[in-house]
Amino acid sequence: MPPRLRDVIAISDLGLTVQARVSTRVARATASGVHGPGALDAPVRWVAVSELEDPAPFLDGGELLLTTGMRLPKSSAGCTAYVNRLVAAGVVGLGLGVGLTHPSAPDALVAAAEKAGLILLEVPERTPFIAISKAVSRLLAAEEYQEAARGFAAQRDLIRAALGADDGDGAAVLVRLAKHSGRFAMMLDAAGHVLHASPASAAGRAVDLGPEIARLRPKGLLAAAVVAGVDEYVVIQPLGVKGRARGFLVVGAPGPLSASDQAVVNLTVSLLSSTLTRGGGTTAAERGVRAAALALVLDGHAGRLPWAALGWLPLHERLVRILLARPSGSDAASIAAAEDRLTEALPGVAVASGLVAHDRSLVLAMAPADSLLEAASVAAGSDAIAGIGIGDGAHVDDPVSLARSLARARRALEVVIGSGVASTGAAGERLVPVLSYDALGGGLESLLDPAAADDWAAALLAPLDQPGERADLAATLLAWLTRHGQIDAAAADLGVHRHTVRHRIQRAEILLDRSLDDPGVRVELYLALTRRTA
Repeated sequence: MPPRLRDVIAISDLGLTVQARVSTRVARATASGVHGPGALDAPVRWVAVSELEDPAPFLDGGELLLTTGMRLPKSSAGCTAYVNRLVAAGVVGLGLGVGLTHPSAPDALVAAAEKAGLILLEVPERTPFIAISKAVSRLLAAEEYQEAARGFAAQRDLIRAALGADDGDGAAVLVRLAKHSGRFAMMLDAAGHVLHASPASAAGRAVDLGPEIARLRPKGLLAAAVVAGVDEYVVIQPLGVKGRARGFLVVGAPGPLSASDQAVVNLTVSLLSSTLTRGGGTTAAERGVRAAALALVLDGHAGRLPWAALGWLPLHERLVRILLARPSGSDAASIAAAEDRLTEALPGVAVASGLVAHDRSLVLAMAPADSLLEAASVAAGSDAIAGIGIGDGAHVDDPVSLARSLARARRALEVVIGSGVASTGAAGERLVPVLSYDALGGGLESLLDPAAADDWAAALLAPLDQPGERADLAATLLAWLTRHGQIDAAAADLGVHRHTVRHRIQRAEILLDRSLDDPGVRVELYLALTRRTA
């Protein structure tokens, strides 16, 4: 909860004094602010400074408003109107800087504030307004940190509960979630029947929630529900990996969930979804834990992860690479087989599926940057995997660089899958293509079978070689791609007019029947063109 007004007043260094106390005869509470008795307990959500006669349009509510009173009305009626506007805007307190425009708070303002039930503070001349802003900002930051720390502790508890459970059915996880939420937690099957509840007495609540479950069921995984009562807040979220909901998580709390609370609920959804979709058991629970834990790493919380408990190499403060593998099939069994293959080939490496937006079938691995490429080559010797792409180096503590490595791993995977290239080993076994983002453009020949790569390039560019077409279409397209789609630069390189380049590019796009606005298409064409001209 944000700091209260009394917490700000209690900061002795600020020297704030209350000049108008709330009268019990005129106590009031508005929808946007808290006024009347107990107003000192009103939460301060921000500090605003304004000399306007009507600052209300620029306020969100919950502010401590500071002013020197330069344009403060002199009449009682004017002060009353001014204060009423602040109250209507949800201002929780008014701080008047004294010693400049006014030696002390004007009687008219004091009377108006007391009548309206608005706390009026005098700010001494020695206290700059920015000092108050900084003080409130520190209080808000401390509150946010405490909330985040509480959420992270809860997430660690959930992971430990999942790791330590013998049955793998999610019951231990629900016990921890109920403790964190302050009320109850339930896991329901798709029909709305209770699988587990904590405390056990909460199971009776499922009957009342039946209509909400029935409403959510046909919407699959794309909908959730909130049932808000006078003193209780119930959240219902579907469980599953893709397609239809396999069950529901129900969480009861005393009030609306904070962002930290919601993160805890989301982690629980990941853990329980894996349990439901993969039939329970230790293996299913372990997969869910890995996915949830690796999601925390991608969000920048590597330092808070129990790496050893997960059986993973300690990657905290290390340079890593992200690997993406496409399973040979999109069904749950194929995804599990690909995940198992990577886990077996990369001992101690963080491996999980279901973490890549828009394609939950991809399996993601994170390992030290100096070992992943070699290990990936070992993992590639399996029918369970169709292709592997590897991103560039990233710092495990930096979610921005992790996101970049993930995006580049996906780009490399798209190229290697799009090429359709595969080769065989010395014993005739099938070798899955592996491509590192670093090799895009220059080192592809070392990773692909030359003959297969030539065949792929010829097939992709065949439309440009049709009888009657200009022989310079391919050269123009390569120049245009090399210049990142800049018409003028490509024209200068070729020594032709810019309109000629534009016409040739448009013609090539028609013949290829592919959008040259698609960056993936551009990469494939560039690779094919450079392969043919090598």
